[in-house]
Amino acid sequence: MSQRLRFGINILQNLPYEQLVERWQKVDELGFDSLWGADHFGLRMHPEGIWFNGWTLLAAMATVTKRVRIGLAVTSPTQHNPAMLAKRAMTVDHISGGRLELGIGAGGVGSAWEEEMIGVTSSWTAGQRVERFREFVEIVDTMLRNPKSNYEGKYYKVKDALMIPSPVQKPRPPLTIAAHGTKSLKIAAQYADTWNSFGKGFVSETECFEAARQQMEQLDEYCAELGRDPKEIRRSFYPFGSHRYGVSLQAFYDFVEPYREIGFTEFILTWLPKNVLPNVDDNLIMSDELLEQIAAEAIPKLRSED
Repeated sequence: MSQRLRFGINILQNLPYEQLVERWQKVDELGFDSLWGADHFGLRMHPEGIWFNGWTLLAAMATVTKRVRIGLAVTSPTQHNPAMLAKRAMTVDHISGGRLELGIGAGGVGSAWEEEMIGVTSSWTAGQRVERFREFVEIVDTMLRNPKSNYEGKYYKVKDALMIPSPVQKPRPPLTIAAHGTKSLKIAAQYADTWNSFGKGFVSETECFEAARQQMEQLDEYCAELGRDPKEIRRSFYPFGSHRYGVSLQAFYDFVEPYREIGFTEFILTWLPKNVLPNVDDNLIMSDELLEQIAAEAIPKLRSED
């Protein structure tokens, strides 16, 4: 199954609301496929700066954009009850007219600083996080598909949980599942409409690419074990740290091409204004001019090559 290349923009919610609206609308008007925020209590690199709640902002985003698909990259079980998340997702799906992409990830040790701020335990082991993640995803998937749901797991339970009305999108809004390790990749193989990866953080571009390639191979193997066609799952890459795609248009091409060759068909790029964060390198898309070039020139060119 051939998949059309998709390109999304991540806009951190660390600007005054009026400026965020302007940036969301610009991304919508430029024709990008998706628009993403973050599900964090704060921004670790600048914890005392402006930071709006992700899901509340996502609902607002739905009212000021027209065609772009919207989501958070990604929602973590440490900050949400799964049944309440399913209800939030249904609500935003209606507000947006069926444009929600529901991103979910297991969370990680890097979130401990914000978990402590909000009184959520940071003592879960990596294994416990993944166990909770599986139950979390199973409940969200079940509730978005059914008017009434029951579930009894080790960590989460729902009893006669109602979902009225059902989501706009059928059978449910698509799930983007972020997964990097063996156990979480198995969950993605079973439930994801889109699998998202950043490869590996705080390493060279070469090491990051190799990690993403190996993860993709693992995902294909787990799909085969489940009897699922791996081509049913879109492969999405969210560059983190080492990729300098925002330096120039050529740098953008040089970033996309290797990942596209191994099967990634979605790329989520971060667009930051200059001087909004301390100590941020120029590897992110910062200029309006480059953003517009990517939308008007690079994306049509890349799609024409498929």
